[in-house]
Amino acid sequence: MFKKILVANRGEIACRVMRTAKRMGIATVAIYSDADARSPHVLMADESVRLGPAPAAESYLKAELILLAAKETGADCIHPGYGFLSERESFARACAEAGIAFVGPPPGAIAAMGDKIESKKLAKAAGVNVVPGFLGEIADTDEAVRIASDIGYPVMMKASAGGGGKGMRLAYSEQDVREGFEATKREGLASFGDDRVFIEKFIESPRHIEIQVMGDQHGNIVYLGERECSIQRRHQKVVEEAPSPFVSPEMRRRMGEQAVALARAVGYFSAGTVELIVSGSDTSGEGFYFLEMNTRLQVEHPVTEAITGLDLVELMIRVAAGEPLGFAQDDVRLDGWAIENRVYAEDPYRGFLPSIGRLVRYDPPASEGTPYTPPRHGEVAAQGADGGGGPQADRLPPAPSTTGFAGGPPLRAGEDLKPYTRVDDGVREGGEVSMFYDPMIAKLITWAPTRAAAIERQIAALDAFEIEGPGNNIDFLSAIMQHPRFRDGALTTGFIAEEYPEGFHGAPANEDLLRLLAATAAFAATAEADRARRTDGQLGRRLHPPANWVVQIGKVDHAVTISTDGVVVDGEDLPLSLEYTPGDRIVHVEGDEALTVRITRTRTGFRMTTRGASHVARVLPATVAPHARHLIEKVPPDLSRFLLCPMPGLLVRLDVAVGDKVEAGQPLAVVEAMKMENILRAEKTATVKSVEAKAGDSLAVDQVILELE
Repeated sequence: MFKKILVANRGEIACRVMRTAKRMGIATVAIYSDADARSPHVLMADESVRLGPAPAAESYLKAELILLAAKETGADCIHPGYGFLSERESFARACAEAGIAFVGPPPGAIAAMGDKIESKKLAKAAGVNVVPGFLGEIADTDEAVRIASDIGYPVMMKASAGGGGKGMRLAYSEQDVREGFEATKREGLASFGDDRVFIEKFIESPRHIEIQVMGDQHGNIVYLGERECSIQRRHQKVVEEAPSPFVSPEMRRRMGEQAVALARAVGYFSAGTVELIVSGSDTSGEGFYFLEMNTRLQVEHPVTEAITGLDLVELMIRVAAGEPLGFAQDDVRLDGWAIENRVYAEDPYRGFLPSIGRLVRYDPPASEGTPYTPPRHGEVAAQGADGGGGPQADRLPPAPSTTGFAGGPPLRAGEDLKPYTRVDDGVREGGEVSMFYDPMIAKLITWAPTRAAAIERQIAALDAFEIEGPGNNIDFLSAIMQHPRFRDGALTTGFIAEEYPEGFHGAPANEDLLRLLAATAAFAATAEADRARRTDGQLGRRLHPPANWVVQIGKVDHAVTISTDGVVVDGEDLPLSLEYTPGDRIVHVEGDEALTVRITRTRTGFRMTTRGASHVARVLPATVAPHARHLIEKVPPDLSRFLLCPMPGLLVRLDVAVGDKVEAGQPLAVVEAMKMENILRAEKTATVKSVEAKAGDSLAVDQVILELE
């Protein structure tokens, strides 16, 4: 076994790999850029090496510097994580030439699957279903338009070396192709060093489902079930779950066997993922098509770990060391349901614009639940919860962690399966979310025996997840978890666009929740008033004579009485037990179901966040006259004549000049932020009055780019 591992990555995935390595007794080496000098993955490692400045091109993408760091520290293997150099054939080959083991597949397999054009040809030859399209190189935009027309709209334009939702554009018309083809080429070149683009038919009402494969260097390859990854925004996954609510056992078998056949055709070993697009209207088991193979660990691997009990990182390390898997396909079993939400630094209330800045407060929910304790080599597990018995896969034990664990549920005979929560992150309170890297802050994973229970555990965990500083998508994730369509499992990759066509404005709240929030705000006001009257500063359960309040939420007034006898809202007794400490700004409400409310003081009341939305409550003594309860609403200034930069970023292109007349919807500028290009369009017909920025400028949020007449 290896003695020392260098993790050629940063953040969450670097921490994730190190946890398993430490449990295996392997020393760890971190690499870092100047932006990450005090990051958790650096502090967690036994040794660390500086690479260079913050931009990835000058640090994490410098293969020669990483190999030098491995040699200087005596690392005998390198785990690339995901992103950066993880799917670079040249990096895997350079590791081999330097005598350092690459914890991943062989260079030839990376090359075969890393080129999306060639990989589709190989997949077709291996008997895998492929999407109709044009797999040759496309010279220019005019040729792209001709090809798209021949295939038939809608089509998807993809960078040949792309991945992670980057270098992809959906086109419904010739205009979309003309606007998006060059941008797709630029994103491919900027992110992957390859500007080739291919075009394929877009499968409408599609589901995105992927198969996890694992192979060793002795010819053993298995598939570990599927993951449903259909909830996406701009082709970037947001929610993943395992198994899929759509896939039948027969479809799973067909998908898995094709995935294994493809892996075998390219001599694959280590962890890999075969991504498939599935027609949501086809239940025959045949309506799935090959998209690509990711020759690395996936961001969403924890949900597979949860339902299989396997530590995929440990398996990767053992395979790289030449060990056999130790189990066969018939040994793999899937138990329960797991869901992963990606917590991003973005503002869903402002069109999901990227957000950066200091994490003033970062307090994820506690990891809870009993991790799975697997049998060792040659052991026979007791009968599992699903009634299955006999020999089990060599399910490796979970890695201990302060924020989570890599493993699955307990599967011991006669015991209930215990739901659990896991948080994988690589940030800490006081750290910076930088514009140089991916905007993901953390991954929140929940497991339970049923899908419904896993969803409920997600909602509760999201309520308890505290982030202050950069914008975040916690409310949006909670809204998805509560959405009837999601709960029904009726998913497609168009879910977000279809269900939030006018953007996200918070999850809807029913009358029961609003009454509960009114009680919460009144209780907090009573507790603060009571605390102010106490000389010792301690908050207890004793209250002074009944407190009567009027709580305004939206345009509705709620009459609330708080007393030692209980809580009355609008004349109705509510069976509540509330706890509130002003410094903590959290209220726990216990009634028919537990509820956590994040609460902050405002000038006239509180802002309460729970269940995917924020609600502003104005709390007034009941003695205030009705005519004095409502304030005059301030009208915000009209800024529609300005084109403002919606996020910190680089102005890549400016499409207009002073005096140009523009139409509503016309592209005005392109801003790149967090490795993605964003097209800024005119909101109305107007004439350009002045231009305040030029291509190549680094812009701050809300900085003026141009002004219209």
